[in-house]
Amino acid sequence: MPHNLLRTKPLGRLMADTQMEGHRLRRALTAVDLAAIGIGCIIGVGIFVLPGVQAARNAGPGIILSFAIASVACACSALCYAELAAMIPVSGSAYTYGYATLGEIFGWIIGWDLILEYMVAAVLVSTGWSAYFVNLLRSAVGIAIPQSLAASPWDKTPGILNLPAVLIVLFITWLLVRGIKESSRVNLTIVIIKVSVILFFILVAVRHVNKANWQPFMPFGFDGVMTAAAIVFLAYVGFDAVSTTAEEAKNPQRDLPIGIMASLIVATVLYILVAAIMTGVVPYTELGVADPIAKVLNTLRMPWASAVISVGAIAGITSVLLVLIMGQPRILFAMSRDGLLPSALARVHPRFKTPHVTTWLTGGIVAVGAALTPIDVSSELCSIGTLFAYVIVCAGVIVLRHVRADLHRPFKAPWTPVLPAVGIFLCVYLMMSLPFVTWIRFLVWLALGLVIYFAYSVRKSALASPPEK
Repeated sequence: MPHNLLRTKPLGRLMADTQMEGHRLRRALTAVDLAAIGIGCIIGVGIFVLPGVQAARNAGPGIILSFAIASVACACSALCYAELAAMIPVSGSAYTYGYATLGEIFGWIIGWDLILEYMVAAVLVSTGWSAYFVNLLRSAVGIAIPQSLAASPWDKTPGILNLPAVLIVLFITWLLVRGIKESSRVNLTIVIIKVSVILFFILVAVRHVNKANWQPFMPFGFDGVMTAAAIVFLAYVGFDAVSTTAEEAKNPQRDLPIGIMASLIVATVLYILVAAIMTGVVPYTELGVADPIAKVLNTLRMPWASAVISVGAIAGITSVLLVLIMGQPRILFAMSRDGLLPSALARVHPRFKTPHVTTWLTGGIVAVGAALTPIDVSSELCSIGTLFAYVIVCAGVIVLRHVRADLHRPFKAPWTPVLPAVGIFLCVYLMMSLPFVTWIRFLVWLALGLVIYFAYSVRKSALASPPEK
């Protein structure tokens, strides 16, 4: 039994499985598509909120430096993802990397962790989308959706179910079943709208920057800058979703690293520019409000621009939700193909060549969660799950460099093992800063996963039997 727990899946067998009849996905994604998937997941409505709030609370104008530091820290994990994604272009993302490098039990744990991360994140984002949509509908066209159909039974003002959240989840699920290329085109369009709105804000506001507002640059000292950096680090989460589409990339060994790193670079530039503009137009002391972007626009005497920003916010949330519901089914698909989940989940649609069973399963669970989950539920479970995945990926790079130094690496993370070790340290540090109750919930979830693994997966694993000819 102990030997079974640490058995690793050979890279050759991983690649062979992607070509199995009935399990082959359609390769249709270019480097641009992959980068758009990363940008779509990283940049949400938080870009209009987080820079202002953290400037007021922790960093002052030094929030510009906080975003730069956080991006460098996040790059440690992103470079490790890029190396493994190019070497192992399989849809399982961190689950597959853990399975191939650290052993089956670690692969299962991280796969189970990713189920938590993606599902909880998708539920929270869908409820956030609903809140923005309901407010925009009311303010723009005067249509009010009844509270009973726009809130869960456990919201502060309870309703029957959150219908807008359910409908957007089901629409995105249907779109994803129809095909990866069709879905990526929609995502690319939404990302273009989102980035255009951000650039609109930058171009409109840059002429009104008062450099005096950047003084003092670090009113809370360097400690404040680092505190803010630790918080905004999580604003860069999402590049890992690119790796879940590895089996649908036309040239995965070249394009996956491009997609991962390009999405992180674009997000970094936009975050830094928005942070600089916000703190340059309005004194940082006035940005500690729920809607700092409205404060900036009112200062510029452009309240009309709020409608444009609202469109960008809706676009931002929509693309995040689309990518989350895109990524989760492909992880379940990979786990099922490896025998750790029921084989029925590994079916591919005969016409659309998408993992339709896991996509509908994911969409159904998220829709139920979106219908019944209160809007103000904490997102910290997503954070701890994501950081744990990053730890496993960084560790996987170190292990694989040691045990399989002979393997061809289309992309190599620089300064190994120092860079992955720094990535592990930073992620563990951020995990330790999360509340104790988050750890309890996370460990309970992992314990439940281990029960399922020992009751089912360890016996049904494809590695427990010889590969099919």
